[in-house]
Amino acid sequence: MTPDKQIGVVGLGIMGGAFAKHLCASRFKVVGYDIAATRRAALRKLGGVAAASSEEVAATTRILITSLPSLPAFEAALFGRNGVAAGARKGTIVIEASTLPLEIKEDARKRLAKTGVVLLDCPISGTGAQAAMKDIVVYASGDRRAYARCKPVFAGFARNAYYCGGFGAGSKLKFIANLLVTIHNLSTAEAFVLAERAGVDAELMYRVIKDGAGTSRMFEVRGPMMVKRKYLPATMKVDVYQKDIAIIGAYAAKLRCPTPLFSLSKRYYDLAYAGGFDKNDTAAVHAVLRKTASGKHKRG
Repeated sequence: MTPDKQIGVVGLGIMGGAFAKHLCASRFKVVGYDIAATRRAALRKLGGVAAASSEEVAATTRILITSLPSLPAFEAALFGRNGVAAGARKGTIVIEASTLPLEIKEDARKRLAKTGVVLLDCPISGTGAQAAMKDIVVYASGDRRAYARCKPVFAGFARNAYYCGGFGAGSKLKFIANLLVTIHNLSTAEAFVLAERAGVDAELMYRVIKDGAGTSRMFEVRGPMMVKRKYLPATMKVDVYQKDIAIIGAYAAKLRCPTPLFSLSKRYYDLAYAGGFDKNDTAAVHAVLRKTASGKHKRG
């Protein structure tokens, strides 16, 4: 097996676990690590190798993917004790797929570059459900030669990958994509609540709107959850998405860019988080709007 057919994955959650599954199916040898033993066990069932640490993943692979849910997890996985930086060799490529503030990724790129490790900024467009179906897109940015070397890896777990330019361009596009996701998800919930109030059958509404001009990717992906009024299992948890919303808001504010629809949408995600839906899918904004429509939430 060539070195580039042995791929590391650090973070085996909803997204990283899907990457590992597809890479195993594409006949890559996957070496992975997650702090959760159950996720390491799941990797073994797929035919992958569960490492004892992020350091071990980096020491045994020349290309690895990091998919992490928070800033503390990112810092610990890359630079903590037994982290990626401790095991990576010169020439190692790290495909960083998390959604994080751009300045955090840029700082990590510089720190890793001191030891000859290349960090690519490669956030993902798509939900966990889409990742499970290999229906995601990679927004890759950074060193172009490193990107070219990673193209077979991207093909192993994603529907498509775009080279977007210098380091950070991928994250900028991800912020834009998630701004739209935030709005489209809420607009989908709004449409379902309007249908309910109008006495229109939810399943009929989903089928008809999906086939017309009013559809969106979020309508198609999250509409079935709203039809059933069940928001588990989550493909993007409300509590994790709070991080993404905060990143987008801060970045837009830094650029002094008005985001009226995004800013108004944030209120309903906050209500979902505060209302006990923190571990549910973000489709749970539908439940918030239903409560608002029934007068259980104060209108504002």
